[in-house]
Amino acid sequence: MGTLSADRMPNSSSISEFLLLALADTRQLQLLHFWLLLGIYLAALLGNGLISTAVACDHRLHTPMYFFLLNLALLDLGCISTTLPKAMANIIFDTQAISYTGCVVQVFLFVFFISAEYFLLTMMSYDRYVAICKPLHYRTLMDSRACATMAAAAWGIEFFNSLLHTASTFSLPLCQGNAVDQFFCEIPHILKLSCSKSFKSYLREVGFLLFSVCLALVFFVFIVVSYVQIFRAVLRMPSEQGRHKAFSTCLPHLAVVSLFLSTGSFAQMKPFSNSSPSLDLMVSFLYSVLPPTLNPIIYSMRNKEIKHALSKVLQNVHYSSFNKMHICLT
Repeated sequence: MGTLSADRMPNSSSISEFLLLALADTRQLQLLHFWLLLGIYLAALLGNGLISTAVACDHRLHTPMYFFLLNLALLDLGCISTTLPKAMANIIFDTQAISYTGCVVQVFLFVFFISAEYFLLTMMSYDRYVAICKPLHYRTLMDSRACATMAAAAWGIEFFNSLLHTASTFSLPLCQGNAVDQFFCEIPHILKLSCSKSFKSYLREVGFLLFSVCLALVFFVFIVVSYVQIFRAVLRMPSEQGRHKAFSTCLPHLAVVSLFLSTGSFAQMKPFSNSSPSLDLMVSFLYSVLPPTLNPIIYSMRNKEIKHALSKVLQNVHYSSFNKMHICLT
């Protein structure tokens, strides 16, 4: 299925579908990419699903830090489920098409999950700051009501932010074809399809994007200031055991934030106008797929509480399946 010819470029009212970027030129490579994506997707589902189940089922993990971790795992599940299933389906059915409505939904969900995750990571840095720098006030400042309010703010504010970006993007007249040079619908690539005569509308969406970038910088400064205060407080601790415990609770979050910001910043700073499709594909894969897949590994790698909760979940699953098998045999 090819792109539409230049002599009859469609406007946005006549576009019924978009064409996504093919992951490979040959059928053999496409199938290889399918199995690779399937493995990554299943790993992300398993990792985030296990963490969500462990936090929800183990009462010892019903603390602010793990409450935010549960929300992070749910956002990661949503983020990776927005992009990879459609890419895998297109490989299986040997097509590049995505419907206009499907593209709108994909843009909305992807912006929502990515921006809500960044908001949540900022709240998690505040949680670590209060826990280490103001331990006597931790139960007061981070009670269940405060945590629920922060999580609701992350989901609610970014829902309307995503709605605003999606509505603004797809209100633009599109007359540069329907080929999206990406494996999923992404705002910058949709903007490339807009008409030059819609300059004001284009500037409006670019203005929204710049506002989001400024807001992201505010979050970044908040995270940096929080960790500067955290490290200062930790280094003043007289006990080496206390310093080790404080660092062990902060390092996974710091690693997740670093992964999120490094991949996202690389995607934003690369030259967009003259970048090759293969570079765009690799960069978008890094920031849309890598963090949701690695976050569960980072958080569970050296966390004894998570490991213990996961072992209990797996034991319960094994015990339940053994009982069912025993009942069937008898």
